Amino acid sequence: MDSADPVAQATWWAGVVGGRVEPTDEGAAALVGAGGFPWDRWVFDPVPERKRVKNRMHWDVDLAGPDPTRLIAAGATLLREPDADIRWWVLADPEGNEFCAFAPRPAA
Repeated sequence: MDSADPVAQATWWAGVVGGRVEPTDEGAAALVGAGGFPWDRWVFDPVPERKRVKNRMHWDVDLAGPDPTRLIAAGATLLREPDADIRWWVLADPEGNEFCAFAPRPAA
């Protein structure tokens, strides 16, 4: 994933999904050991430009609680709340990458 500050981004996401951050000598940072991913490492590569267009990759986050309060308090930006059309929150991480957050479904 392109990033203006790879270590900060990897650290922020580690706070969300778990795992540990491994900086590289090239200025990148990898998030390793996070559960639920289909890959072993999520690499954040340094780029000079900021994000300007929609993400090429989309990801979803399952929330531990009923709403994204913890993510917003940690620095996520709320872009859209659930409404009649969607049942999830749309948020952005500290560098503006959009993601969706889903609350646990109530037990039947």
